[in-house]
Formats: sequence, C-alpha cells, structure tokens
Amino acid sequence: MTPQATEQQRQLGDALQRFVQREYAFDPRRADRGAFDARRWQLLCELGLPALLVPESHGGLQAPLADALHALQVLAPAALPEPVLGSCVLATRLLCEAGGEPAAHWLPRLAQGAVASVAAFEPDAGFELLRPACTARRDGDAWVLDGAKTLVLQAAQAELLLVSASCPDAPCAWFALPASTPAVTLVPHALLDGRGAAGLRLRQVRVPASARLAGDGAAQAESLRDVWLAALCAEAVGVMQACLDATVAYLNTRQQFGQPLARLQALQHRAAELWIELEQARSMAWLAGERLEHEPPARRAALLAGAKARVGRACREVSQQCVQLHGGMGLSDELQISHWFKQLSLAELWLGDSRQHLQRWADAVLPA
Repeated sequence: MTPQATEQQRQLGDALQRFVQREYAFDPRRADRGAFDARRWQLLCELGLPALLVPESHGGLQAPLADALHALQVLAPAALPEPVLGSCVLATRLLCEAGGEPAAHWLPRLAQGAVASVAAFEPDAGFELLRPACTARRDGDAWVLDGAKTLVLQAAQAELLLVSASCPDAPCAWFALPASTPAVTLVPHALLDGRGAAGLRLRQVRVPASARLAGDGAAQAESLRDVWLAALCAEAVGVMQACLDATVAYLNTRQQFGQPLARLQALQHRAAELWIELEQARSMAWLAGERLEHEPPARRAALLAGAKARVGRACREVSQQCVQLHGGMGLSDELQISHWFKQLSLAELWLGDSRQHLQRWADAVLPA
C-alpha cells in the first residue's frame, strides 16, 4: 500500500516546509545551532503545533496522531532544537491518556506553548520504561519522590516534568512536577545530534497527591513507548529522504574524468538500492502510524517493533552509504550530510536498535 498524505497533512507539511526553509537554512558556522530559540518556538506555536494533539475541550485542535507524525517527518531534516517531539507529541499524549486534574491544568497551557518533558529513562537501565528505580512513597497528603533520570529531552526549557516512579501499589506510576519544584536538579547536556537533554536528580521531592496521573502507569508507559517508536520512524524517514536527495544531487554535479558521477552504472545501482531501502522504511513507518490508534496493545507493540527493526536497518544502510558516496568530505562538518548521519545513527539506537526490536517482534508473533 502506497503511503498517501491527507489534504490536512499536506497543508500543514507545506506550511512547515516554508518555515524550515526560512528559519533553518543550513550554515555550518551558525553560532546558535542546537540552541533553543524562543522566537522560533513562538512561530511554531502560531502554526498550531503545540495544540495539534490537545483535545478541543482543552483549547486544542484534536488532530489525529498521524498528523503529528507527518509534521515530525517534515521537520526532522532541520534538526530543530525546539521541543516538538518531547512536548507537542510525547508529553501531550501522556497527559491526554491519563486525564484527571494534571491534564485539566496543563493541557490548555501546553496548547499555548508551555513546554513539558518526559523523564522516563534512568542511568544504567538503558531504555527500560516499565520498571523505574525512581521511587514514590506516600507521606500524608503528599508523595515523596527519590531517584535519578537521564536523557530528558529539552528539560532546560520545560515548565512541566512528567516523571515515572515505582509506588507501593504499582510498579510504575507517573507524576506531574512543575520544573521549579524544590529539590529537583537538572544537569543539561547535548545528544549526538545536537539536541538538548538533561539528567534529572530528585531528592526527597514532595508533590501533592493530585500530582499523580490517573490510570495504569505501566500501560501508559507501553503506550508512550509505541508512540515514541512511531515518531522515531517518521523522523528517520524524513532525514533519509533528505540524505538521498542530497546524495543524488551530488552525484549529478560532481565531475570525474569529464563526466558526472551519476553516469557510472555502479553508482546508479547503489542509488536505486538506497531508494528501495527508503521506500520500504517509509511504508513501515506509515503503517505503524496509521494503525497505532486502532490496534490492541499486544498487536500494537508487535507492529511497532517490526517497524522500528525495518526502519532502523534502513537508517544504518542509507546514512552510511550516502556518506560513502560523498567520499571523505561526507564526514566533514561543513556538509549537512554529516549531521544527518548523526541523526540517523541516534535514531537507530534510540529505544533499542534494529536487532533488539527484531527479537521483540519475533517473540510476539512466532510460536514459542
């Protein structure tokens, strides 16, 4: 089945493409590359991105998740440091699924551009989501949280932190903490692709009982993982398309022995093979995004594992081959292809590499 964007997705994608071309033209000497820009974030707010997944009852647009994934695919080649994935998709989705008092308080603010970050991963635990070592214990009418988190995307700009912790009554629960909560310490750092993240330290952090999100925390963690995987696949497809376009343009302009490299049949075949890799990955990413909201949890998890395994393999193949086809200069910071290589390398590893997800898919669909 050939992926087809809806009219609404095409209109949003065209608007975002114009925004990227105007605001994020590549310049290896740009001093602010990788830094959050409040003016650009406001422009993204005016385009409606923070409100995209927020329910209409909380002042949002209540668009389908597939629209947000399409937006991520369009924006991915620009490597935006603004929190589109972390706040507009992941945190918003988690609050929407939980509902209750934290959602009623924060979703209208997120729709207007407030930033939220999801603190789900922990040091020395890889990308495990379901069994947090961070703890929450009840103390009168409050919860007291202790522990550490890592890889918290855009935490330095966040007004809200959504933190997972184990409780006496549940192996996983989620808590909504204002970033200004006392005894919360942030240690900012950059990821391989330049995006901002932070480590988080919680020392006897007291929050009211109402800060705990309603519902099954483990089920919410599994749903968050699947949405995150779908988002990673969508972003990877956008970056791979940019990589292939740039490589084909390079082969058509780079001269060797008086003719373009694109005249060499061996290189034509390699470009065709990369196109096949990309189109297979695009179809899997599209299928995962389309079925994400319609499948039961077990089938959804298997589908997303299969999609990430296929897209992850394409990330590795396309990024490495495109850099190689550029020759030694492909790894130069002066070429955008080297930055896309970093993005795709990180996308292949994030939430588990393609081999891990292939095993997850096999465990889910093959008989024991």
